[in-house]
Amino acid sequence: MHRGFRYYDLILGAFVAVLLCSNLIGPAKVVMLDLPLLGPTEFGAGNLFFPLSYIFGDILTEVYGYALARRVIWAGFAAMLFATVMTWVVLTLPASPHEPFSAQLQPALLLCFGGGWRIALGSILAFCVGDFLNSYVLAKLKVRTRGRHAWLRFIGSTIVGQAVDSLIFYPLAFAGIWTGATLLKVMAANWAFKVLVEAVMTPVTYVVCERLKRAEGVDADDSATDFTPFSLKG
Repeated sequence: MHRGFRYYDLILGAFVAVLLCSNLIGPAKVVMLDLPLLGPTEFGAGNLFFPLSYIFGDILTEVYGYALARRVIWAGFAAMLFATVMTWVVLTLPASPHEPFSAQLQPALLLCFGGGWRIALGSILAFCVGDFLNSYVLAKLKVRTRGRHAWLRFIGSTIVGQAVDSLIFYPLAFAGIWTGATLLKVMAANWAFKVLVEAVMTPVTYVVCERLKRAEGVDADDSATDFTPFSLKG
C-alpha cells in the first residue's frame, strides 16, 4: 500500500460513516419529495445520503486508483457486517426487568432496527457488488478515455453500480412482501434518484478530485491493475 497520503484515511472514514448511517438510520423512514423530472417520489430517507458513498468511491478510484478504493470497500463491508451482528445481539438480549425504560425502548428498537435477515443480507451484498462495479467501471473508463471526460466515468459508473445495487437489494429484501409492480416502481425510482444526485454533484466531485490530485501528488493510472475484488493489496 502506498504511504504518505494525507487525505486517504479521512476519505475512508467519511465513506464508512456515510455507509453505516445511511443503512442503519435512513431506512427507518420513508419520505415523499416532489423531484425534478420524477414528480412526487417516495423513497427511504437513507437514499438522500447513500449516494454520497458512491461519490466518495468515485473520488477514491479517480485519485488513488482501484486497488486503494478496493481496500475501502472491504472496510465498508466489514463495518456493515459488524453493525449487523451487533444490532442482532443488542436486539436479542433481554431487557432488564429492573429498568422500566428499557422495556419501553425495546419495541422502538425492534421497529427501527429489526429489519430482518433478508434486509441485512440484501444491504451487504448490494453494497459490496454495487461498489466494486462502480469502482471497476470508473477505472476502466478512465483508462479507455485516457483520463478525459471525467463526467462520463463519474455518472456512467454510478448508473451501472446503482442499477446492480437496486437489482440485488430490493428483490432480496422485499420479493414476496411487496407486489411485483411496487417492487419495480421503487427500484426504478430509487435508482433514478441516486443517479440524479450523482449527476448534480458531478461538478463538485470533479473539483474535489482535481484538488486532491494536486495535494497528494497522484493521479491513478489503472492500466496495469489487477481488478480482482478479492485482494487487500494497495
